[in-house]
Amino acid sequence: MSGAGPGIVEGRNLSEQAYDRIRRDIVHGELFPDEKLQIEAISERYGIGAVPIREALNRLSSEGLVSRKSNRGFFVATISMAELEELVKTRIWLETLALRESMAHGDEAWEEKLVVSFHRLARTQRRLPSEVGRELTEEWEVRHKEFHILLLDRCGSSWLLGFCSTLMDQAVRYRSLSMNSHPSRLRREGAAAEHQAILNAVLEHDAELACRLLTEHYQVTLEGLRQVIGDQPDGQRASARGSS
Repeated sequence: MSGAGPGIVEGRNLSEQAYDRIRRDIVHGELFPDEKLQIEAISERYGIGAVPIREALNRLSSEGLVSRKSNRGFFVATISMAELEELVKTRIWLETLALRESMAHGDEAWEEKLVVSFHRLARTQRRLPSEVGRELTEEWEVRHKEFHILLLDRCGSSWLLGFCSTLMDQAVRYRSLSMNSHPSRLRREGAAAEHQAILNAVLEHDAELACRLLTEHYQVTLEGLRQVIGDQPDGQRASARGSS
């Protein structure tokens, strides 16, 4: 036989669409922790059939963004300070390892890409105080992830990069939920200077300093999120907003 039939290809495309759209809404805080994901309601929300929706939810369940409860169906995964602390600790372990390896194998072309990526991120950051909207927020998240992933890009392990990418997306979810709960909150002003310092350490080929600055960068972010998420148990704040 010569390849898959049109129906199978279309089904795959719809499944991918469902996956991308549900994942985006979970990561960006449009779907809330512990929110029940009823197949029929989600199918109507996105205009995609039940079978592709179920396939997407199963895939998201394997990534930890959706939980499947026996005899109860699918739910958006819960959040808690304990899980956030574990997430940050694991990110520091993996990303400092990847950063050391990346710096050991980096070259001038990689460094130039880092400089360009940083300037794109900084330019987007400068627009945030004066412009409001989901599109700009999502653009910042894209630029932010591009910079952090590029720092690790030369580590030599696609597995390690994949794990780091998944953890970065989980962190985006916590940031998005914190800003949804506090619409007046902006990105940390100090984050831009922290990114600059990390970049400078990389360009100076000081791996010890770069890893220390990256660690401190995540720890400061954790403390900022603790003030928002940590004052109510297990994501209650975000869940309450989702049911209002």
